[in-house]
Amino acid sequence: MADVANKYPQNATGRFYVDDQCIDCDLCRETAPANFTRNDDGGHSYVYKQPESPEEEALCKEAMEGCPVEAIGSDGDS
Repeated sequence: MADVANKYPQNATGRFYVDDQCIDCDLCRETAPANFTRNDDGGHSYVYKQPESPEEEALCKEAMEGCPVEAIGSDGDS
């Protein structure tokens, strides 16, 4: 389970975030490309834009549920 205390500093402020368990598998970036991107230097994903529509919210939730290492959380700063 993702831990807000271990989230990457690049995450956009808001509900969703990626923490340091990310293995850079690309699933979140494929599922919700409008919200997740890759940190090329660190080799991990992060939330660069919080969802702005019900569709984006649903895709972020789908990415969170599909994350193989549970590195995506949804209890960040709202």
